[in-house]
Amino acid sequence: MPKSRTLTYWYIFYEDQLLLTEHHTIPCAEQPPCRLCDNDRNILLTEHYGRPCRAVSLANPQSCPEYCFIGLRECYYLLPEAEYQLAGKARELLYWDAGTRYCGRCGAPLEYASPISKRCPSCGKTVWPQLSTAIIVAVTRGPEILLVQSNQFKSDYMGLVAGFVETGESLEECVHREVMEETGLTIRNLQYFQSQPWPYPCGLMVGFKAEYESGELRLQHSELNKGGWFRSENLPAIPGKVSLARRLIDDWLAHQ
Repeated sequence: MPKSRTLTYWYIFYEDQLLLTEHHTIPCAEQPPCRLCDNDRNILLTEHYGRPCRAVSLANPQSCPEYCFIGLRECYYLLPEAEYQLAGKARELLYWDAGTRYCGRCGAPLEYASPISKRCPSCGKTVWPQLSTAIIVAVTRGPEILLVQSNQFKSDYMGLVAGFVETGESLEECVHREVMEETGLTIRNLQYFQSQPWPYPCGLMVGFKAEYESGELRLQHSELNKGGWFRSENLPAIPGKVSLARRLIDDWLAHQ
């Protein structure tokens, strides 16, 4: 009998652009849909629908007929949620793989010990993917919500106070500190909302809800362009549905 052939899902990236078919699906074939070179990173990701998945990072751009490269964030609106989550994981592992080729203790080349860990054959050091944890918080004052615009936003929309957790700091302490630093406000009744992988390139967003307690709004202009209190009937442009910020804002709107 002929040997059965294995179909593989190919999560192929060039920088932050993901290769999709003309029908906006993940390529699934025995061989990769484009020619891979020695400099391309090619790692086993996981299984999906009973088929292996591989994550590939192209060292150079390629022209792939009948395929298109689309930014990972835009792929949220094109792919099923499970496939988008896998695409995000693939991007994070490729980013981690590129930055951990050598041991940080002795400089020897690292070897894979599992799909998500590497081990140094010289000194025994084990390396795992690390996440940059950040908080994001919806601060409300009666019928109003606090919206701000980060200097890092590429479009003219308003979002929520957010920031990275510092070493030795709890999530709750980070929320209080970031709100105070960026707006000069104190908050109360802090509640966990939900979390979200944020693979741009290797983050974890942890969402909270809180109520205004005291203080006058004073923006930290080194971080924010503008900010203010808004009611549901006069909201400015807000983040897209890919973000945890939008989920927090939508949750607030649902209770107005």
